[in-house]
Amino acid sequence: MVESSKYVEVHLGRQGRLVIPAALRRLLGFEEGDTLVARSEEGRLILEKQEAIKQRLKARFSQLPKGISLADELIVERREEAKREMGA
Repeated sequence: MVESSKYVEVHLGRQGRLVIPAALRRLLGFEEGDTLVARSEEGRLILEKQEAIKQRLKARFSQLPKGISLADELIVERREEAKREMGA
């Protein structure tokens, strides 16, 4: 497998086991003992390190102004919606 290649054929083994070829593991930075998170997205299997997910989430929310609590904002929105529903 060429290091820059993103495609490699793998086979599903007994009991649904999947072996990730060494070259692909190196390319992705997967190491023995890593915990991967598996999810389905649009019919695809996505495997990611937990750390990669954390970094992506931190980057997504890094632009929020300091002192803003998304949880507090959500609670306020939910309470306002509940009031509207009670009045309707």
